Amino acid sequence: MASFPYLRSLSARSLAAFVFGLSASVVVLVILLITGSQMVRVEGLDVSGLPRFHAILNATATVLLATGYVLIRNGKVQAHRATMVGAFLLSVVFLLSYVVYHAQAPVTRYGGQGLVRSVYYFVLITHVVLAPVILPLALYTVARALRGEIPRHRRIARWTLPLWLYVTVTGVAVYLMMAPYYDFP
Repeated sequence: MASFPYLRSLSARSLAAFVFGLSASVVVLVILLITGSQMVRVEGLDVSGLPRFHAILNATATVLLATGYVLIRNGKVQAHRATMVGAFLLSVVFLLSYVVYHAQAPVTRYGGQGLVRSVYYFVLITHVVLAPVILPLALYTVARALRGEIPRHRRIARWTLPLWLYVTVTGVAVYLMMAPYYDFP
């Protein structure tokens, strides 16, 4: 396994401060960008394709997460590691792109009616509540693996994987339900 001396040298308290500090900063940034829509608007930047791109990233991360689980269950540690790093990197790209999108795009309202509206809001609310929870869980899970703390990695991964899968799957579902309502000039 690759050596990460800086990560290994962090105390448990320093690691927690890093994980929670970074997570809190990202969540605050996302909230500011969503509530202050278009506050950092860049004229001429076309973000109309980003919702579809986000769905593709989430779908691909879902496949990688599920594949990583199967690989580790079959004892293929190196392949598991590569797959999970891929899922993590896709999630980082998603987060950066999501921030750009919400800094630029107008607010889009869901237009569905009846039962589908209730389903949409249930999926959306659970997705939005769990998405910020995944960030520190994923960071801790990856950090534990990179530090070589495999028993701790396994313990936290048991929580991280199903929640992360739920967030990626519901991200795709939200896009599919919302797609007819995007209105870009």
